[in-house]
Amino acid sequence: MLRGFPPVVASDTHTLILGSFPGEASLAAAQYYAHPRNQFWRLLGAVLGEPELYGLAYEARLERVLTHGIGIWDVLAACHREGSLDSAIRHANPNDFDALREHAPLLKKVCFNGKTAGRFATVIGAAGYETLVLPSSSPANAMLSFDQKLAFWQGIRG
Repeated sequence: MLRGFPPVVASDTHTLILGSFPGEASLAAAQYYAHPRNQFWRLLGAVLGEPELYGLAYEARLERVLTHGIGIWDVLAACHREGSLDSAIRHANPNDFDALREHAPLLKKVCFNGKTAGRFATVIGAAGYETLVLPSSSPANAMLSFDQKLAFWQGIRG
């Protein structure tokens, strides 16, 4: 059973970006979106007007994102999976979103990084959050260019 990471949130987090579950590179590095070809940090840096975000040390990236009221987490707490593809996820255990309200009481919007995470949009929306399903930042999602993905990702701010 693989285990994910704790949420990156603060008491003033108003928007949360949820992935499905960390890939092999992220689990090995113990960092969200550690695969060098994953466009997450570049996309988020462009959305936040912080193009240097991608080049910062990991802890500095997290601090910078939190200053914008953005949090990061995954829909799954644990699962079985061979490789990094979402399609290989088995025996998935979701994270405890009810407990998240205590840590991020101002949370209003939940964005989903990809369709696999986006399957939870209905449940999260029913809990009273605004939801937005984004195209995946994963290198496996090569159908859209960076600029095409960025057009959708700009909705994080809206």
